[in-house]
Amino acid sequence: MTKNILRLDASMRKTGSYSRGLADKLIKQLTGEQNIEKNNKVTIRDLADGMPLIDENWIKANFTAANERTPEQNKCLATSDILVDELKSADVIVIGLPIYNFSVPAAFKAWLDQVVRSKFTFTYTDNGPVGLLNNKKAYILIVSGGTQLDTKLDFISDYLRHILGFIGISDVSFIDSSGLGRDESKTIAHAHKFIESI
Repeated sequence: MTKNILRLDASMRKTGSYSRGLADKLIKQLTGEQNIEKNNKVTIRDLADGMPLIDENWIKANFTAANERTPEQNKCLATSDILVDELKSADVIVIGLPIYNFSVPAAFKAWLDQVVRSKFTFTYTDNGPVGLLNNKKAYILIVSGGTQLDTKLDFISDYLRHILGFIGISDVSFIDSSGLGRDESKTIAHAHKFIESI
């Protein structure tokens, strides 16, 4: 059975993006279809189109019981509700993620802030927080010019494992295209080989 896929493009480059190209290849590999745009099992969320930052009004609305929220508060959380529903509906999450200044792009952090919500994607128990998004698979396509994964300059892989695990997504695979500046062709070829093995 074809699984529902949520694709997140975090590169701010609409064209010439390595992470977008790799995400295209992975989606085709996962679905067996070449026409990504017409695949109704794939939801595409392009973070380059903009992602609202949470603010004081968002915080107040989020901490107000649903049956007590004003229409303005519901409107404030509307984007978050849509993003959470997209994530809940997905069996597989594909994240095309460049490294910007040793960290994740700001739009991706903004997306995380919109979806990591108590009672929606995790809950508090007597034994601590428990993620609610179980039985999902995440593929993270990491791209960078210089910063390489699994080095002392890699600040994002542990962070991503933790934040996704926090909401219940513990099955995470990294497709490493970091350090493109050292050997671009070899790095991309290695990523392609990994994708083709999935």
